[in-house]
Amino acid sequence: MVAHLPPSIKHLLTLRAPKALPSPPLPQLNRVLTKTFRDAQSKNAETGWLVLTTCSLLTVNRPSAVGHLYRFVTRSSLGDDAATKAIDVPTAVNKAALMRESALKSTIFVGVPRVILSLAALHEALDPEVKEALRTSSRRTATPDNIDSTLTQGRALWNSIYTPHADKLHTKLGSYHPDFIAFIIQSYGSVLAPLSGGTKTYSDASSLADLDQGNLSRALGSVVGMAALRAEGGVGPQLISHTFGLLKARNTPNQNKEDEWLSSDEGTEWVLRTVDEILDGVSAVEDVKAKL
Repeated sequence: MVAHLPPSIKHLLTLRAPKALPSPPLPQLNRVLTKTFRDAQSKNAETGWLVLTTCSLLTVNRPSAVGHLYRFVTRSSLGDDAATKAIDVPTAVNKAALMRESALKSTIFVGVPRVILSLAALHEALDPEVKEALRTSSRRTATPDNIDSTLTQGRALWNSIYTPHADKLHTKLGSYHPDFIAFIIQSYGSVLAPLSGGTKTYSDASSLADLDQGNLSRALGSVVGMAALRAEGGVGPQLISHTFGLLKARNTPNQNKEDEWLSSDEGTEWVLRTVDEILDGVSAVEDVKAKL
């Protein structure tokens, strides 16, 4: 059994920026969140805003800012008096569930480590009564009874995003490694696709008895992909694919009004521009320091 790291290895692990980035100063973060949220309100796109903001902050590895985002959406401010403000528990539960579902789906695009850090920061920020009302049992455990439907759902989502190139791309990725495309389809079916049941929006309430807690729509799943890939940078082909994915979400039956707008040309452009505004806003201090 190895109980301690050798000193030389311990030192090496302190090099090359192993720590997550801190949140921007709260007044700065509050300004960015307030400005972009008010713009989202004017477009009735608050759910899309919460999803893309969560994924943007997660991807640039600012987990403490994800915790502050929860405080902002449950208290409308990050001001000095925010901590003492009473919250509406059912709506706070809903927003927390939407955030952690967005983070979970981000795993497909940016990997497990950053998601762990941001989920931990979100969990730490939750009010005790909200934490107690979030579901604790998995809806995604694979069983012999559900694996076929999971794969069917994954391939259907794949086709929805990549048509008319779905079959060609499936074959291409499978040629890189036969298990790679199988993993992707399983992940699309179990994680990226909406869960069965109803989907949730920003203004909804939720509780422990809510079976649809945090469930994101088909369009919002594409918002997750766009925000994470835009914030990641350097992955242009994948960002283009998932931008098309959001535009193609307009073909989803029975969309709500927000999803209809998000999947429009105007809404899709707004997603990209809002992610950019958030990224620029949270990195502004570092940019100033770099010039000094």
